[in-house]
Amino acid sequence: MSAGTPQLAMLATTLAAAPAAHHGVAGDGYRWLTLAVFAAVIVATVVVTYFAAKRVRSPADFYTAGGGISGLQNGWAIAGDYLSAASFLGIAGLISLYGYDGFMYSVGWLVAYVTVLLLIAEPCRNIGKYTLGDILAYRNDPKKTRLVGALSVITVSTFYLTAQMVGAGVLVKALIGIDYEVSVVAVGVLMLGYVLFGGMVATTWVQIIKAVLLVVASIVIVILVWMPYGFSLPAFMADVVGDPKVQAQVAKLLGDPAKAMSAAELGQRFLEPGLYFKAPIDQISLGMALVFGTAGLPHILMRFFTVPTAQAARKSVVWAMAIIGGFYLLTLFLGFGAAKLVGPAEIAAVDPGGNMAGPLLAQFIGGGAESLLGNFMLAFVSAVAFATIVAVVAGLVLAAASAIAHDLWVGVWRAGEDVPAQEQVLAARLATVLVGAVAIAIGIAAKGQNVAVLVALAFAVAASANFPCVLLTLYWKRCNTTGIVAGMIVGTTVAVGLTLVSPNLTYPKTVRVAAHKVLDAEPAKRATLVEALGSGEPLRIAQAAKGTVALDKAVKKARDDLHNVEGRETSFMGLEKPLLELKNPGLFSIPLGFLAVILGSLLGRDKRAERMWDEVYARQNTGMRVSRSASH
Repeated sequence: MSAGTPQLAMLATTLAAAPAAHHGVAGDGYRWLTLAVFAAVIVATVVVTYFAAKRVRSPADFYTAGGGISGLQNGWAIAGDYLSAASFLGIAGLISLYGYDGFMYSVGWLVAYVTVLLLIAEPCRNIGKYTLGDILAYRNDPKKTRLVGALSVITVSTFYLTAQMVGAGVLVKALIGIDYEVSVVAVGVLMLGYVLFGGMVATTWVQIIKAVLLVVASIVIVILVWMPYGFSLPAFMADVVGDPKVQAQVAKLLGDPAKAMSAAELGQRFLEPGLYFKAPIDQISLGMALVFGTAGLPHILMRFFTVPTAQAARKSVVWAMAIIGGFYLLTLFLGFGAAKLVGPAEIAAVDPGGNMAGPLLAQFIGGGAESLLGNFMLAFVSAVAFATIVAVVAGLVLAAASAIAHDLWVGVWRAGEDVPAQEQVLAARLATVLVGAVAIAIGIAAKGQNVAVLVALAFAVAASANFPCVLLTLYWKRCNTTGIVAGMIVGTTVAVGLTLVSPNLTYPKTVRVAAHKVLDAEPAKRATLVEALGSGEPLRIAQAAKGTVALDKAVKKARDDLHNVEGRETSFMGLEKPLLELKNPGLFSIPLGFLAVILGSLLGRDKRAERMWDEVYARQNTGMRVSRSASH
């Protein structure tokens, strides 16, 4: 992965840009085992959905599980919702390839929950009912704010959803060789089953099961990796940085400067910043989008309506922070363990983004590609990753469907009149089918495409539009309908506009330069590999064989890239190079989103917003008369 690779996108799209293996990563003769483990995980979640469906009788059951989820359960569900394949596969992969910088990536996601805990969780539970639109509409014009809120939710969910669908399709193809289109349809059908029949009840329990499996699998792998060192962190880290495979990876990343460094210095460099994050300002912008975007993600906000009290909402965030924080500590051992035992070169040979580091480490610990236990561990970890994607997709679909059915249909089209419960549930299920069908169609259409830009867009819009509007309507007396509408429009427009002129898009000239660099270097590299293959030394021959496979993939990708940009000189936006060098526009779009809400509120007047402030202030701090929120 070059320095120009979109950072957040490379994680959340999982294997979207990776050249997947045609016959899967599993060893020959063990594909049946992978299929069996996948089937077992799928059956378990389907059984959960079956029992959950019996509990869905009202809109509250469908949207928020009737508010009957405990703080501990909701904490695990939030962790399951948040620990997407980006967290599980991506963070471990980045650590295995880039060391310290990979681990720092997780900090933004974890710190985000401090913002959620202190500013968002309790007030949202006290003000809202089902959706983001409920929060915005409580003291502002219901129709206008529900309309812009729903459009924002649908936009964010669609961006994020497409990336997850593409990632799921390529993940399954890479692991067991199932066609991409079949993989996408399978994910879509499973997700539709969870949401359509079980609503939030099924989605919650699927997320809890997935989170527990993810944490347990990670703990087992970490114990097996760390145990030979007597659970001594210094001994483990010293062995990692002293490994020739790790030192070779650092030398590759540094280029010419590495020639003047000793082996020990190269190893130490793996524990220092700068191998991945080249521009500090880019990291700051990305961090802002992660921290504020998390607090504005619609499928995360919905989770605070599933608990019975504001205290339970706070407790759920604390549990989520503990679970997510603990998991990110485990990724440190997963990533470094994969770098030491599997090797960065072999990980990158399977997927240039490093996303298969965790599954490959599990396979190695179990005995390798030709062992039953190794392939079982690979299959189990991969099945959990698959369940992770499906659970996140289900949460996103539920958020989008809720915006369509509850905000647009009931709140705007029916003007908030007393709509029968059966009609509301029917509308929610029809909206689920619509969103699910669109997600499957877009996922198939996006085959082979770089959907990285969509992830950047999802977090940018959530941070620049949703978060400023939610925060200011909760805490600023002068905030009103004009400000909310202005903030949503400006935040979304600026975030989308700046992302479309950022390095996230494909620039043909840049692609050609990178591709020709690979092709020009091929003859010399191949000559070196041929020499090693004829050396008669088993170790050199084995390493050369792996190197030849990696080189073949790199050359094929370079040629494919040249073919894809043939006859093109500019990006989708007609640019030869990015106008904005930041990969995430948060540094500019977030302040502009806040400014739009403030100026819009100061320039416009809304007597209802002013009149309702005292009640909003009392409710968000005390939770009194929460049951009355529906009437507003």
